[in-house]
Amino acid sequence: MNLNLPHFATFEHDGLELAFFDEGEGAPVLLIHGFASTAAVNWVHPGWLKTLGDAGYRVIAIDNRGHGQSDKPHDPEVYYPALMAGDAAALLEHLGIESAHVMGYSMGARISAYLALAHPEKVRSLVFGGLGIGLCDGVGDWDAIAAALRAPSLDDVTDEKGRMFRAFADQTKSDRLALAACIETSRQNIAREDIGKIAAPTLIGVGTKDDLAGSPQTLAAQMQNAIALDIPNRDHMLAVGDKVFKKAVLEFLARENDD
Repeated sequence: MNLNLPHFATFEHDGLELAFFDEGEGAPVLLIHGFASTAAVNWVHPGWLKTLGDAGYRVIAIDNRGHGQSDKPHDPEVYYPALMAGDAAALLEHLGIESAHVMGYSMGARISAYLALAHPEKVRSLVFGGLGIGLCDGVGDWDAIAAALRAPSLDDVTDEKGRMFRAFADQTKSDRLALAACIETSRQNIAREDIGKIAAPTLIGVGTKDDLAGSPQTLAAQMQNAIALDIPNRDHMLAVGDKVFKKAVLEFLARENDD
């Protein structure tokens, strides 16, 4: 685990102040973290900033609205993935970047897909981590997670998935009411015929023990130019920093950079 945090700056979009970091030089890679996580927890601590930086990339990561050092409204209406994709597009514009490789994990993968549909010119390639066909077909009933986040304490939560996310939110000292609002609207699906409109080369990596994401192979089959990756023996929480995943991403980005 890497604990050396980069410098975070802020910009404003859609009436919100949003935090991000921007490190290194080279082809830009925009990283979009998952639900209840942060840019630091998702990308710095598991070593992605170092891995991509050492490979010669400019690494940019946003704290999504409701998370990390960004503003945290408690209104579910501001957390639709198209709105968060708008934040990501605005960050690229703020930095003067015309297009970037975009990598998202879990909710971040969903946001990345919305970004690719709304602003295809900004997305050079895509990496979806921790999200397969659940992007289109849904990832189950998450009402228990919202309830767990609003519960007085972890001791009051009996739902297993709710306990997992509540414990994670407590660990990251998150604004639980903002996260509860976020989970109510951020998991909006994309129709299979619409995901097929994405032309950007895409790598889809999902842990073989991930019971949330859905099949990466089924999602790849819906897309124009996608490949699926099984991340061996990893669940939804542990796949993000896996060495098999990192190696595959570096090889994928190297191919797309050469094109």
